[in-house]
Amino acid sequence: MITAAPWVVYPEILTKDEEKWVFRTPNIKDGDAVHRLIAECPPLDVNSAYCNFLQSQHFNQTCVIAECNDEIAGFISGYRKPDHPNELFIWQVAVSPRHRGKGLAFHMLQEILMRDGLGDIRVVETTITDDNKGSWSLFKKLDKANGNQGEVSTFLCEEQHFKGKHDTEYLYHIPLNRS
Repeated sequence: MITAAPWVVYPEILTKDEEKWVFRTPNIKDGDAVHRLIAECPPLDVNSAYCNFLQSQHFNQTCVIAECNDEIAGFISGYRKPDHPNELFIWQVAVSPRHRGKGLAFHMLQEILMRDGLGDIRVVETTITDDNKGSWSLFKKLDKANGNQGEVSTFLCEEQHFKGKHDTEYLYHIPLNRS
């Protein structure tokens, strides 16, 4: 799915007349560019390029790319949870430093949730480290838009699971208000 005029729905994205925004599902050709974008976005974990190729091919219906003037400005990766297919797990949200502060991450998330094949999604989940202020802000905004029914719990503990090599990951479980 390609949305070529997202500023109609999201007017705050269009900040300059010369910016042309496109939201689309990724494809296998996007893997390397997605990998580079994620590397520009600490504190995100940089996975292998192979992982990003798989996301862009095998999981593309639950991922989105935002392009500005034919350059990748943002990427969200996600997947339906195998044991809970009505739950969407958002793996990573990456917004190029040049395009932050425009509400792009929230709009990419909305773009995924509006897709025809994802109308049965009832819950969004993600994990966030304590210091990732951007992700906390994004998912609190999603939670607020859905009635503030979200719950946060420890998912992977720094000591118990990561043996001190990675910060604790907190699971944010957000029920969606959908009829």
